[in-house]
Amino acid sequence: MREFETYILPNGIRGIHRQVRSSVAHCALVVNAGSRDELKGEHGIAHLVEHALFKGTERRKAYQVNCRLENLGGELNAYTTKEDTTLHATVMRHDFSRAVELIGDVIFRSTFPERELRKEREVIADEINSYKDSPSERIYDDFEDLIFKGSELGHNILGSKATIARLSTDELRSFVKRTYTTDQMVFSSIGNFSVRTAQSVAERYLGGFAPTSREYQRTSPLAYEPFTLSQQRHTHQAHGIIGTRGYGISDERRLPLALLVNILGGPSANSLLNIELRERRGLSYNVEATYTPYSDCGIVGIYFSSDHCNAEECVSLIEREVEALRHTPITPRRLSVAKRQFVAQMAISMESNEGYMLGAGKSYLLYKDIDTLEEAYKKVMAITSEQIMEVANDSLGSLSRLIYTR
Repeated sequence: MREFETYILPNGIRGIHRQVRSSVAHCALVVNAGSRDELKGEHGIAHLVEHALFKGTERRKAYQVNCRLENLGGELNAYTTKEDTTLHATVMRHDFSRAVELIGDVIFRSTFPERELRKEREVIADEINSYKDSPSERIYDDFEDLIFKGSELGHNILGSKATIARLSTDELRSFVKRTYTTDQMVFSSIGNFSVRTAQSVAERYLGGFAPTSREYQRTSPLAYEPFTLSQQRHTHQAHGIIGTRGYGISDERRLPLALLVNILGGPSANSLLNIELRERRGLSYNVEATYTPYSDCGIVGIYFSSDHCNAEECVSLIEREVEALRHTPITPRRLSVAKRQFVAQMAISMESNEGYMLGAGKSYLLYKDIDTLEEAYKKVMAITSEQIMEVANDSLGSLSRLIYTR
């Protein structure tokens, strides 16, 4: 039996549900629309739409949207990424239908009143200022902008204050009409009720809206040239990212690359970079490697912060560890430990019903399928040291570098 059961609503929205023993229910509508879908002059509109969804519908004023679930002890929230926007709710099991009704109202009947937009533009402007005060976050966006130069994947999700200030209600409505189509939506839920109940509620509150389909295709980013750049930021520490393009989410090499990145600089204290830079030498409090796959490409980044005088040594040590992975096979014992660690991290992340529900929704949106933990375990355990070396040579052979200096 599959952990998630699936269905399709009359208007093309796909649904997935998992029944669990819990007095709490979680649900989300995942929309395949993010900052990558913005046109020229729209940078930041996907994120502004996410904020504006809460600011009034044909049936509710902003305070009524905000209070609908909170008065019941639940919550409604949302987030935007480069390729998707997710509206999600957590409520008591008996309030599940109220959550679904509110999500449908907000997604399909939002009015984006100008008076509310004026306030929300100020909120986002403050969010942009806050982000600029955080070099450890800003450097990721600057690096992606260089890696995906000329592509919609490059610009950051928040946009600029100047662009946000001039985006109108009509432009928000136009963006939603173009991107929030029912064939690009998945409704995901977890709770102590059957898939028949979940489907019935979803059909009542989501399935009655007119079916729509996307009329455009995303453009793949052009090839990029590796770069080495320093930018003066007057920060107390040096901040750096070393990285490159990665595989897309449908590439079979994605999982070996994810394992490789986890070995190199994953969240565990025994990652190669944490041991080398922090434990052995005390050069960096924070060093990590990340891999973000998108629908047709991805990005690998190794981030570190250190005293300015130690930055070059950190870069040298990181590049040395990368070269070792490219030319020296991982020992069977080290690979076995890495696999068990990776699988355990996945299993622990699935212990959160909300996190599992959100991840499953996005997976079903992109793959039209969801791997069980057992299936994921088998795929990870089948990875060989030869695959790790092959992926390391293919994806980490030509690295780019961005350093914040004072």
